[in-house]
This record gives sequence, structure tokens and C-alpha cells, in this order.
Amino acid sequence: MKRRNFLKNISAGVALPSLLSGLGVRAYASNPYSQLLHDFNIDTDHVLVIIQLEGGNDGLGTLVPLDQYDHLYNGRASVLLPENSLLPLTNNLTLGMHPALSGLHSLYNDGKVRIIQNVGYPNPSLSHFRATDIWMSGSDADEYFPSGWAGRYLSYEYPNFPIDYPNPDVPHPLAIEIGNSISLTLMGPQSGMGYVIPSTGDFYNLLAGVQDPAPNTPAGEQLAYVRLIAQQSREYAQSIIDASDMITDQKIYPDTPLAAKLKVVSRLIAGGLQTRVYIVSIGGFDTHDQQVDPNDHTVGEHANLLSQLGDAIKAFMDDLDYLGTAERVIGMTFSEFGRRIISNFSGGTDHGEAAPMFLFGKSVAGGVTGANPQIPQNPNVLDNLPMEIDFRSVYASVLRDWFCVPESDIPGILLHDLPYLNLFPASLPCVSTSVHDANQLAGKALLKVWPNPFRTSATLEYETSGGMTLVQLLDSSGRIVATPVNTWQPAGTYQAHLEASQLAPGAYYCRLITDGQQQTKPVVKIR
Repeated sequence: MKRRNFLKNISAGVALPSLLSGLGVRAYASNPYSQLLHDFNIDTDHVLVIIQLEGGNDGLGTLVPLDQYDHLYNGRASVLLPENSLLPLTNNLTLGMHPALSGLHSLYNDGKVRIIQNVGYPNPSLSHFRATDIWMSGSDADEYFPSGWAGRYLSYEYPNFPIDYPNPDVPHPLAIEIGNSISLTLMGPQSGMGYVIPSTGDFYNLLAGVQDPAPNTPAGEQLAYVRLIAQQSREYAQSIIDASDMITDQKIYPDTPLAAKLKVVSRLIAGGLQTRVYIVSIGGFDTHDQQVDPNDHTVGEHANLLSQLGDAIKAFMDDLDYLGTAERVIGMTFSEFGRRIISNFSGGTDHGEAAPMFLFGKSVAGGVTGANPQIPQNPNVLDNLPMEIDFRSVYASVLRDWFCVPESDIPGILLHDLPYLNLFPASLPCVSTSVHDANQLAGKALLKVWPNPFRTSATLEYETSGGMTLVQLLDSSGRIVATPVNTWQPAGTYQAHLEASQLAPGAYYCRLITDGQQQTKPVVKIR
């Protein structure tokens, strides 16, 4: 298998922050790096596709614990699926899948889906907005992180971004999100790490040469930075066009918005785009009423959503197989929370706590992680599904086993240290350290910190292009805790002392701001 045999000068792509209002620039121009798509036999690294189920998916309406069916009937008879309608799972006779998920069901029985039961976090929020932020950032319920878990991973892997990006080593966007704006998931410690395609229609407009101009209004000291990102956007857009042009034939997809998004993702992967993370979403899962047809619980609002999900994933997987990229792509679903055990008086379910996640792909270890949820004999409005698995354990396992991040580095990315799960075959190969080293050196380093980790103090070395220069130390919440440099300086390279003996051990970020350029490096203080 050649997926891990990289050439240094075609290692995986980089990212583009969102601009001003949060919308990505969608212009394009000639990109000197796009020719790499044609000049080399590209064999890119592992890809993660994240599917967000917006609104809070009803886990008990998606996967029904058959050994608890009588108890479920006592609490949600008005929405419960008929037992004889549920799709049986190979090697798991106590769990039945919604009949609308026939596409996902066939993938499960082929060993290409991992179900992760009862996923959540302690003291969960039942607010859509707050719960979504927690899942995207990887925070505890009482923490507020301004960055996302995937954005921090990308910043870890490509620490010199955005200076001198794109470049021959990293010519393409590292992350792409199909949506109105970049989500918190892709926010790095400094800025957004993903290129935004607002919709599939915008994607095809891009291919046709229909473009929106980049903003060109005064923005104070940030104007130079905005223009840098706008230039990157034009170059990244051209690389997307080039990758898309490489693929002229795909499998048939359902005519649904989610399927259309996944079709674009498959096309770009197969076309040679070296993007690490893609994010798409499907809304409508806030099923407070009319979740099912009262005369037939196998159809209705929730069934329609699950049918779109399962059929789109099945078409995506078939297309990956057809295009020869299935072994290096996995997908993961998440929703901000589950629903209550009991149904309400509107034929729906209200906000709940734990719910299942799906991990899918040819390279996952098929099966089920976690036990069936335990349902009280006569559940009431106060009863909820308790968390068994912390969602950040899923993230940690994906980072370790799919993106090959050393265990020692993962707490600094997730800002938590949690148990790992076995979601992939033990034989799954990992990327060589030489590739990681090449990614670390890509772009231009304006800021260095040593030693790192440090105990009480560290030395900073930074390069300024002249003018007002600022070096700050931020904690994981984005709060400035130290400012070692805040002065006007001529262009050159300088050193400064960082005194941090009074700070608590943990993960921090050192940020340089000079002449509109910004660069952030993660640092760790140890006891």
C-alpha cells in the first residue's frame, strides 16, 4: 500500500482563515503551485470528513437497544419504531438500526462502520449554541475555548502558517468547509484554518469562473494581513479548480444537499487536493414535534433526515471505491446532543444528553464501542442517557491512530488528557516522522521558543519587518497572560526573555504580531 509513501514536496495542504465577516474569499487566479497536481503521482495523507448533524439527533430513534425495548415503550410509545422494522446488525443482536439508514446499515454489515455508543461529556449543556461550541472546541462545560480541536491540530502540524503559504511543500488548503462560514472546529489559536466554500453552487460557480471580489477596505494594522490571506485565497481557489478538473466521472449520488456536498469532497480528494480535513453539515435534527408520522413511525421528519444521511454516506463510500481513494478517507458524524428518553406531547423529543456517533470508512474497525444505554423501567422527564464515552476520547483516538500524532502531543492539542478508544485496526500504518518534520518546516518561521516545554522561563527569537512589534503569551481561553515584547523596532531578528514562573502548568500560545503579519506557536509549561 502506497498511501504513506510521500514525496516531501507534495506533503499535505494548508489552510485559509475566514475574512472580516467570516465569509471565505472565493476569487481565483493563476497558482504556480497547482501544476504540482499534474507533475507528480500524488499519494496524499489520510483525510477526515466531518458530518455535523445540526439540531441534536435522537440517538434512541437512530439505534434502538432491543434489550431495553419494553422500557422504551413505556416512555416513548408515540415515537418508538416498531421492533420488527429495525435493521439487525451483524454480530450485535441487541441493537437495531432505523430502517431509513439502509445505506449505512449495508456499510456496517460490510465492516466499514464503527458505532460509538453513549457519547457526551460531564455536566452537558442543552443549549444548541453552547453545546455546539463545546463539541467544536473540545472544552469542558465550564470552559470557553476560542479555538477548535481540528484547528489546533492543523496549527500543530503546520506551525508556520500563514507566513509564506501556499508554498511548494504545502500548496493546497489544509481544511475545507462547505457552509456559510468557517466553524469553530477549524479555528486555530491565531485564526481560521480552513477555506470556505459557502455552498455546492458556489463550488460550481468557481469552476465556471464566476467570482466574488475580495474585500478591499481599510482595516488599520490588519490590512496587510487581510491582503495576505486574500492572495492565499486566490491561489487556493485555483488549486481547487485544478483538482476538480482532474475528475470527469463519478458514481451517481442522491439528489440531496448533503449528497451534493459529499460529491464535491470526493471529487477534490480524487483530483489530488492534499487537504486533510473536510466539514459538511445537514440540519433539521431539532425534532421537538412531528418526529414521526403518527400512523407509521418508520416514516416522518426524522426518517427523512436519516435516509438522506445514510444514502449520502453510502454513495460517498461507493464513489471513493470507484475513484480509488477509499483506503485513506474516513468520516465521522457528530451532533451537539441527543434527545430525551421520553417523547413529548407534540409527537417529538426534547433536548437530551448522550447519543451515538458513527465513524465510517474502509480503514475503520467495524463494530460497536460501548454498551447499550440502560433505560429505566418507567422513564420520566428527568431521565436522560448518561455519558459512557467522552467525545474527546473519539477525537484523541482519531488524532493518534488516523493522523498519527504521538500520544505525548495530544493533550497539548485537545487541552485535555482522556482515555483512547480502539477504533481502527491495529495494523493501520502510520506516517513517517520525516513527513511530519517537513510539515513543521513548511512556510517561514518568524517566531521560535526554546526550551519547549519549559518550567519557569523561555527564550523567544522573532523576526520583525520593522515597525510596531508585539509578542504575547495567551492561555487556552485566549486571555493574554504576558507581553514580553511591545515596542517599535527596526527590521531584524531579536531575542527576548519570557518569564512565566507565576503561571500554572499547561498549554499556552506565543503570538507575534508585526507589520500586519501574525504567527502563533504552541508552548507548554511543565512543573
